[in-house]
Amino acid sequence: MALNVEEASFSHTNFTTHLKIKKSNKMASFYDSWSFFCFFSIVTLIFSRFINPTAAVYHGYAPSPWTLAHATFYGDESASATMGGACGYGNLITNGYGTDTAALSSTLFSDGYACGQCYQIKCVQSPWCYSGYTTVTATNLCPPNWSQDSNNGGWCNPPRTHFDMAKPAFMKIAQWKAGIVPVMYRRVPCNAIRKGGIRFSFQGNGYWLLVYVMNVAGAGDIHQMWVKGTKTGWISMSHNWGASYQAFATLQGQALSFRLTSHTTKQTITAYNVAPANWNLGLTYQAHVNFH
Repeated sequence: MALNVEEASFSHTNFTTHLKIKKSNKMASFYDSWSFFCFFSIVTLIFSRFINPTAAVYHGYAPSPWTLAHATFYGDESASATMGGACGYGNLITNGYGTDTAALSSTLFSDGYACGQCYQIKCVQSPWCYSGYTTVTATNLCPPNWSQDSNNGGWCNPPRTHFDMAKPAFMKIAQWKAGIVPVMYRRVPCNAIRKGGIRFSFQGNGYWLLVYVMNVAGAGDIHQMWVKGTKTGWISMSHNWGASYQAFATLQGQALSFRLTSHTTKQTITAYNVAPANWNLGLTYQAHVNFH
C-alpha cells in the first residue's frame, strides 16, 4: 500500500531520530571507554614514577624446601680443624662465623659460589638424633674420596649431597658417636646470624687486589663483584677461589667502593667508600650495606 506524503515524512523523521540516538549511545560508550583508558594510563604512569618494580616484588631470600641428605663431622670440640678452609674465611671465630659451620660436598659447594650460604639441618631417621635443628654456614669444601665407596666412607663423592659439620655443630643435632646420620636440610636467609654490613678483607700487592668477602646476609653468597676507585670507573673483578675476588689494577691512594651481585637472588647492591684512600693490605673494612 502506498504512503501519502505526510506519512512518509513522519516515518523518515522517526528513522533519522532512531539513527541519531543509536549513534549517540555508541559515541557515549566509546568516550566512556576512552576516558577510563586514559585515566588508568595516567595512574599507572604516576605509580611507576615512584615505585621501583624490582624493589616492589623483591622481599629477600626465602627458605628452600626441606631435602634429604647425610651429615658427618670433622675435628674435635674446639673446632680448630675447621679454621681456614676452602672459602678463605681464615679464623672463623674472630671473623664471626663461630663453630656452627660445615664443609659441603662438591655437589653443593658449586666451585665456591656456595661459600657463605646458610643451612638449617636436623637429624632424622636415626636413634642417635636429637630434636630440633641447627643453622650452619658453608665455610669449606668436603672433597671427594674416590678410594672409598660413596656409601661407605666416600660420603662427599658426587653426586651425593653431604654436610661435614664442625663437631660442635653436629653435636647439636645428634650424638657424636653416631658418626654419620641422615638429615633434612634447607637453605635459609643468613640475616639472623649475619649482622651489620658486608666486610672486605684485603690481600695482594700494589698491582693486584685480592678481596675476601665476609659477613654476607640475604642468600649469603656472591656471584659477581666490581671495584671502583676515586680515579677509576667500575672495574670487573674475577672470581679467584672460595669467597675471594681479584682485580689487576693499581688502586692505592684511592678510596674504594664495591658493587656485588648475589649468586642465588641476582640482587645487586653498591657499597660506597668502604675503604679510605689510605687503606692497607692485611686489613678488613666494613660497609654500611648488606643483602636482605
